[in-house]
Amino acid sequence: MLPPERRKEDARAPEPSRAGEPQPPGGARPGWEEVVEVLIRAALAEDVGPGDWTTLWTVDPGARGTAEIVAKGEVVVAGVDVAVEVFKRVDPDVTASVLVRDGQAVKPGGVILRLEGPLRGILTGERTALNFLGRLSGVATLTRRFVNAVGGVGAEIQDTRKTTPGWRVLEKEAVRAGGGANHRMGLYDMVLVKDNHLAAAGGVRAAVERVRRENLDGLPVEVEVRTLEELEEVLALGVGRILLDNMEPETMAEAVRRIRALGLRRPMVEASGNVTLESVRRVAETGVDIISVGALTHSAPVADLSLRVIGR
Repeated sequence: MLPPERRKEDARAPEPSRAGEPQPPGGARPGWEEVVEVLIRAALAEDVGPGDWTTLWTVDPGARGTAEIVAKGEVVVAGVDVAVEVFKRVDPDVTASVLVRDGQAVKPGGVILRLEGPLRGILTGERTALNFLGRLSGVATLTRRFVNAVGGVGAEIQDTRKTTPGWRVLEKEAVRAGGGANHRMGLYDMVLVKDNHLAAAGGVRAAVERVRRENLDGLPVEVEVRTLEELEEVLALGVGRILLDNMEPETMAEAVRRIRALGLRRPMVEASGNVTLESVRRVAETGVDIISVGALTHSAPVADLSLRVIGR
Protein backbone atom coordinates (compact mmCIF):
# COMPACT_ATOMS: atom_id res chain seq x y z
CA MET A 1 0.00 0.00 0.00
CA LEU A 2 1.24 3.51 -0.81
CA PRO A 3 2.15 5.79 2.09
CA PRO A 4 -0.55 8.39 2.93
CA GLU A 5 1.20 11.23 1.14
CA ARG A 6 1.17 9.26 -2.11
CA ARG A 7 -2.43 8.07 -2.01
CA LYS A 8 -4.55 9.40 -4.82
CA GLU A 9 -8.20 9.86 -5.48
CA ASP A 10 -7.55 9.06 -9.10
CA ALA A 11 -4.58 8.09 -11.23
CA ARG A 12 -3.45 8.37 -14.78
CA ALA A 13 -3.09 5.14 -16.69
CA PRO A 14 0.37 3.62 -16.40
CA GLU A 15 2.86 3.90 -19.20
CA PRO A 16 1.78 1.40 -21.85
CA SER A 17 3.89 -1.68 -22.34
CA ARG A 18 6.39 -1.20 -25.10
CA ALA A 19 4.85 -2.91 -28.06
CA GLY A 20 6.82 -5.30 -30.20
CA GLU A 21 9.98 -5.27 -28.10
CA PRO A 22 11.88 -8.55 -27.79
CA GLN A 23 10.76 -10.38 -24.69
CA PRO A 24 13.18 -11.51 -21.98
CA PRO A 25 13.85 -15.19 -21.26
CA GLY A 26 11.03 -17.10 -19.60
CA GLY A 27 12.42 -16.70 -16.09
CA ALA A 28 12.19 -12.90 -16.33
CA ARG A 29 8.49 -12.86 -17.23
CA PRO A 30 6.24 -12.62 -14.17
CA GLY A 31 4.01 -15.68 -14.09
CA TRP A 32 5.24 -17.06 -17.40
CA GLU A 33 6.90 -20.23 -16.15
CA GLU A 34 3.97 -21.16 -13.92
CA VAL A 35 1.43 -20.66 -16.70
CA VAL A 36 3.49 -22.59 -19.24
CA GLU A 37 4.06 -25.47 -16.81
CA VAL A 38 0.33 -25.88 -16.17
CA LEU A 39 -0.75 -25.49 -19.80
CA ILE A 40 1.85 -27.84 -21.27
CA ARG A 41 1.18 -30.50 -18.65
CA ALA A 42 -2.57 -30.35 -19.38
CA ALA A 43 -2.09 -30.27 -23.15
CA LEU A 44 0.23 -33.29 -23.19
CA ALA A 45 -2.05 -35.18 -20.83
CA GLU A 46 -5.06 -34.76 -23.12
CA ASP A 47 -3.08 -35.48 -26.31
CA VAL A 48 -0.67 -38.23 -25.30
CA GLY A 49 -2.73 -39.81 -22.54
CA PRO A 50 -1.30 -43.24 -21.65
CA GLY A 51 0.93 -43.28 -24.74
CA ASP A 52 1.53 -42.17 -28.33
CA TRP A 53 1.01 -45.66 -29.70
CA THR A 54 1.45 -44.70 -33.35
CA THR A 55 4.92 -43.31 -32.74
CA LEU A 56 5.90 -46.01 -30.24
CA TRP A 57 4.88 -48.79 -32.63
CA THR A 58 6.37 -47.31 -35.83
CA VAL A 59 9.58 -45.51 -34.79
CA ASP A 60 12.61 -47.32 -33.41
CA PRO A 61 13.56 -46.29 -29.86
CA GLY A 62 17.04 -45.21 -30.94
CA ALA A 63 16.00 -43.37 -34.11
CA ARG A 64 17.33 -39.82 -34.26
CA GLY A 65 16.76 -37.15 -36.84
CA THR A 66 16.04 -33.56 -37.75
CA ALA A 67 12.72 -31.79 -38.21
CA GLU A 68 11.63 -28.24 -38.98
CA ILE A 69 8.58 -26.19 -38.09
CA VAL A 70 7.64 -24.23 -41.19
CA ALA A 71 5.20 -21.39 -41.89
CA LYS A 72 2.69 -22.11 -44.64
CA GLY A 73 1.59 -18.49 -44.90
CA GLU A 74 2.81 -15.03 -43.92
CA VAL A 75 3.05 -15.08 -40.15
CA VAL A 76 4.20 -12.85 -37.29
CA VAL A 77 5.68 -15.36 -34.90
CA ALA A 78 4.80 -15.68 -31.21
CA GLY A 79 5.05 -18.57 -28.77
CA VAL A 80 8.44 -19.89 -29.84
CA ASP A 81 9.62 -20.38 -26.25
CA VAL A 82 6.45 -22.30 -25.39
CA ALA A 83 6.95 -24.64 -28.34
CA VAL A 84 10.54 -25.26 -27.28
CA GLU A 85 9.35 -26.06 -23.75
CA VAL A 86 6.90 -28.64 -25.11
CA PHE A 87 9.69 -30.63 -26.72
CA LYS A 88 11.83 -30.32 -23.57
CA ARG A 89 9.00 -31.79 -21.49
CA VAL A 90 8.41 -34.66 -23.93
CA ASP A 91 12.12 -35.54 -24.26
CA PRO A 92 14.95 -33.42 -22.83
CA ASP A 93 17.29 -34.88 -25.48
CA VAL A 94 15.48 -32.96 -28.22
CA THR A 95 17.38 -29.76 -28.99
CA ALA A 96 15.79 -26.76 -30.70
CA SER A 97 17.46 -24.09 -32.80
CA VAL A 98 15.31 -20.95 -32.93
CA LEU A 99 15.56 -19.36 -36.37
CA VAL A 100 12.73 -16.81 -35.99
CA ARG A 101 12.05 -15.04 -32.70
CA ASP A 102 8.76 -13.70 -31.34
CA GLY A 103 7.77 -10.51 -33.11
CA GLN A 104 9.56 -11.35 -36.35
CA ALA A 105 7.68 -11.92 -39.59
CA VAL A 106 8.20 -14.97 -41.76
CA LYS A 107 7.07 -15.69 -45.31
CA PRO A 108 5.55 -18.94 -46.59
CA GLY A 109 8.14 -21.70 -46.39
CA GLY A 110 10.14 -19.92 -43.72
CA VAL A 111 11.64 -22.15 -41.03
CA ILE A 112 10.84 -21.08 -37.46
CA LEU A 113 12.38 -23.93 -35.44
CA ARG A 114 14.84 -26.69 -36.27
CA LEU A 115 14.69 -29.73 -34.01
CA GLU A 116 17.29 -32.44 -33.59
CA GLY A 117 17.27 -35.55 -31.46
CA PRO A 118 15.08 -38.59 -30.74
CA LEU A 119 12.39 -38.81 -33.41
CA ARG A 120 9.94 -40.31 -30.95
CA GLY A 121 10.10 -37.18 -28.82
CA ILE A 122 9.82 -34.87 -31.83
CA LEU A 123 6.75 -36.64 -33.23
CA THR A 124 4.97 -36.98 -29.88
CA GLY A 125 5.40 -33.28 -29.13
CA GLU A 126 4.54 -32.15 -32.66
CA ARG A 127 0.83 -31.37 -32.34
CA THR A 128 0.99 -29.79 -28.89
CA ALA A 129 3.87 -27.54 -29.93
CA LEU A 130 2.10 -26.54 -33.15
CA ASN A 131 -1.12 -25.79 -31.26
CA PHE A 132 0.66 -23.33 -28.96
CA LEU A 133 2.78 -21.79 -31.70
CA GLY A 134 -0.09 -21.54 -34.18
CA ARG A 135 -2.54 -19.99 -31.73
CA LEU A 136 -0.10 -17.41 -30.40
CA SER A 137 1.32 -16.57 -33.83
CA GLY A 138 -2.24 -16.06 -35.03
CA VAL A 139 -2.77 -13.46 -32.30
CA ALA A 140 0.50 -11.71 -33.16
CA THR A 141 -0.28 -11.75 -36.89
CA LEU A 142 -3.73 -10.22 -36.47
CA THR A 143 -2.36 -7.63 -34.03
CA ARG A 144 0.28 -6.58 -36.58
CA ARG A 145 -2.47 -6.06 -39.16
CA PHE A 146 -4.35 -3.73 -36.80
CA VAL A 147 -1.16 -1.86 -35.90
CA ASN A 148 -0.28 -1.40 -39.56
CA ALA A 149 -3.81 -0.23 -40.31
CA VAL A 150 -3.41 2.79 -37.99
CA GLY A 151 0.18 3.52 -38.95
CA GLY A 152 1.08 7.22 -38.84
CA VAL A 153 -2.07 8.26 -36.97
CA GLY A 154 -0.76 7.90 -33.44
CA ALA A 155 -3.36 5.70 -31.76
CA GLU A 156 -2.10 2.67 -29.84
CA ILE A 157 -3.71 -0.73 -30.36
CA GLN A 158 -4.42 -2.55 -27.09
CA ASP A 159 -5.98 -5.88 -26.18
CA THR A 160 -8.80 -6.66 -23.73
CA ARG A 161 -9.68 -9.36 -21.17
CA LYS A 162 -11.42 -11.40 -23.89
CA THR A 163 -8.79 -14.10 -23.76
CA THR A 164 -8.80 -17.89 -23.70
CA PRO A 165 -9.22 -18.98 -20.07
CA GLY A 166 -5.79 -19.80 -18.64
CA TRP A 167 -3.94 -18.40 -21.65
CA ARG A 168 -4.06 -14.69 -20.78
CA VAL A 169 -0.35 -14.26 -19.99
CA LEU A 170 0.61 -15.94 -23.25
CA GLU A 171 -1.98 -14.23 -25.45
CA LYS A 172 -1.14 -10.79 -24.10
CA GLU A 173 2.52 -11.52 -24.75
CA ALA A 174 1.57 -12.44 -28.32
CA VAL A 175 -0.20 -9.09 -28.68
CA ARG A 176 3.05 -7.35 -27.72
CA ALA A 177 4.93 -9.50 -30.23
CA GLY A 178 2.54 -8.24 -32.90
CA GLY A 179 3.25 -4.61 -32.04
CA GLY A 180 0.25 -3.94 -29.82
CA ALA A 181 0.17 -3.12 -26.12
CA ASN A 182 -1.62 -4.58 -23.14
CA HIS A 183 -4.68 -3.17 -21.43
CA ARG A 184 -5.23 -4.31 -17.84
CA MET A 185 -4.17 -7.85 -17.04
CA GLY A 186 -7.23 -8.54 -14.90
CA LEU A 187 -9.76 -7.05 -12.52
CA TYR A 188 -7.07 -6.29 -9.94
CA ASP A 189 -4.66 -3.87 -11.65
CA MET A 190 -7.03 -1.17 -12.92
CA VAL A 191 -10.48 0.19 -12.12
CA LEU A 192 -12.73 0.25 -15.19
CA VAL A 193 -16.24 1.48 -14.37
CA LYS A 194 -18.60 0.21 -17.06
CA ASP A 195 -22.31 0.56 -17.71
CA ASN A 196 -23.32 -2.30 -15.41
CA HIS A 197 -21.26 -0.86 -12.56
CA LEU A 198 -22.95 2.51 -13.07
CA ALA A 199 -26.38 0.90 -13.01
CA ALA A 200 -25.58 -1.09 -9.88
CA ALA A 201 -23.97 1.86 -8.07
CA GLY A 202 -26.76 4.34 -8.83
CA GLY A 203 -25.01 6.52 -11.40
CA VAL A 204 -21.60 7.77 -12.45
CA ARG A 205 -21.04 10.23 -9.61
CA ALA A 206 -21.91 7.67 -6.97
CA ALA A 207 -19.67 5.07 -8.60
CA VAL A 208 -16.66 7.38 -8.96
CA GLU A 209 -16.99 8.76 -5.44
CA ARG A 210 -17.05 5.23 -4.00
CA VAL A 211 -13.97 4.28 -6.02
CA ARG A 212 -12.12 7.33 -4.73
CA ARG A 213 -12.89 6.47 -1.15
CA GLU A 214 -11.59 2.92 -1.54
CA ASN A 215 -8.75 3.34 -4.04
CA LEU A 216 -6.00 3.93 -1.47
CA ASP A 217 -3.26 2.41 -3.64
CA GLY A 218 -3.90 4.75 -6.56
CA LEU A 219 -4.95 2.23 -9.18
CA PRO A 220 -5.63 3.81 -12.58
CA VAL A 221 -9.30 4.68 -12.97
CA GLU A 222 -11.24 4.66 -16.22
CA VAL A 223 -14.94 5.34 -16.79
CA GLU A 224 -16.97 4.19 -19.78
CA VAL A 225 -19.33 6.60 -21.56
CA ARG A 226 -21.70 6.00 -24.44
CA THR A 227 -23.10 9.47 -25.12
CA LEU A 228 -21.92 13.07 -25.10
CA GLU A 229 -24.19 13.73 -22.13
CA GLU A 230 -22.49 10.98 -20.14
CA LEU A 231 -19.13 12.39 -21.23
CA GLU A 232 -19.90 15.82 -19.77
CA GLU A 233 -20.87 14.23 -16.46
CA VAL A 234 -17.62 12.26 -16.31
CA LEU A 235 -15.46 15.22 -17.36
CA ALA A 236 -16.82 17.17 -14.40
CA LEU A 237 -15.46 14.47 -12.08
CA GLY A 238 -11.89 14.72 -13.35
CA VAL A 239 -11.14 11.03 -13.93
CA GLY A 240 -7.84 10.05 -15.50
CA ARG A 241 -9.07 7.98 -18.43
CA ILE A 242 -12.32 7.81 -20.40
CA LEU A 243 -13.57 4.94 -22.55
CA LEU A 244 -15.73 5.93 -25.51
CA ASP A 245 -17.84 2.82 -26.07
CA ASN A 246 -19.60 2.00 -29.34
CA MET A 247 -19.80 5.60 -30.53
CA GLU A 248 -20.29 6.56 -34.15
CA PRO A 249 -17.15 8.21 -35.60
CA GLU A 250 -18.76 11.66 -35.77
CA THR A 251 -19.86 11.48 -32.13
CA MET A 252 -16.48 10.13 -31.11
CA ALA A 253 -14.68 12.94 -32.89
CA GLU A 254 -16.80 15.50 -31.03
CA ALA A 255 -16.11 13.71 -27.74
CA VAL A 256 -12.36 13.85 -28.41
CA ARG A 257 -12.61 17.54 -29.31
CA ARG A 258 -14.27 18.29 -25.95
CA ILE A 259 -11.70 16.24 -24.05
CA ARG A 260 -8.71 17.80 -25.80
CA ALA A 261 -10.09 21.24 -25.06
CA LEU A 262 -9.08 20.61 -21.44
CA GLY A 263 -5.42 20.93 -22.40
CA LEU A 264 -2.51 19.20 -20.73
CA ARG A 265 -4.59 17.91 -17.83
CA ARG A 266 -7.05 16.13 -20.07
CA PRO A 267 -7.80 12.45 -19.47
CA MET A 268 -6.49 9.76 -21.78
CA VAL A 269 -9.08 8.68 -24.35
CA GLU A 270 -9.79 5.09 -25.30
CA ALA A 271 -12.18 3.84 -27.96
CA SER A 272 -13.73 0.39 -27.98
CA GLY A 273 -16.65 -1.56 -29.33
CA ASN A 274 -16.80 -3.76 -32.44
CA VAL A 275 -13.64 -2.30 -33.97
CA THR A 276 -12.64 -4.12 -37.17
CA LEU A 277 -9.74 -3.91 -39.59
CA GLU A 278 -12.04 -2.00 -41.92
CA SER A 279 -13.06 0.57 -39.30
CA VAL A 280 -10.00 0.92 -37.09
CA ARG A 281 -8.27 3.67 -39.06
CA ARG A 282 -11.39 5.83 -39.08
CA VAL A 283 -11.60 5.36 -35.31
CA ALA A 284 -7.93 6.33 -34.95
CA GLU A 285 -8.44 9.46 -37.03
CA THR A 286 -10.93 10.81 -34.47
CA GLY A 287 -7.89 11.52 -32.28
CA VAL A 288 -8.25 8.89 -29.54
CA ASP A 289 -5.10 7.79 -27.73
CA ILE A 290 -5.94 4.08 -27.46
CA ILE A 291 -8.09 1.63 -29.38
CA SER A 292 -8.87 -1.59 -27.53
CA VAL A 293 -9.74 -4.54 -29.76
CA GLY A 294 -11.19 -7.73 -28.32
CA ALA A 295 -10.80 -9.49 -31.66
CA LEU A 296 -7.02 -9.62 -31.23
CA THR A 297 -7.45 -12.55 -28.87
CA HIS A 298 -11.00 -13.82 -29.30
CA SER A 299 -11.11 -13.98 -33.11
CA ALA A 300 -7.54 -14.42 -34.35
CA PRO A 301 -7.22 -17.22 -36.93
CA VAL A 302 -4.68 -19.87 -36.02
CA ALA A 303 -1.47 -19.47 -38.04
CA ASP A 304 -0.94 -22.26 -40.57
CA LEU A 305 2.26 -24.07 -39.54
CA SER A 306 3.57 -27.57 -40.06
CA LEU A 307 6.36 -29.82 -38.86
CA ARG A 308 8.30 -31.91 -41.33
CA VAL A 309 10.99 -34.50 -40.72
CA ILE A 310 13.85 -33.70 -43.07
CA GLY A 311 16.38 -36.37 -42.19
CA ARG A 312 17.49 -39.14 -39.86
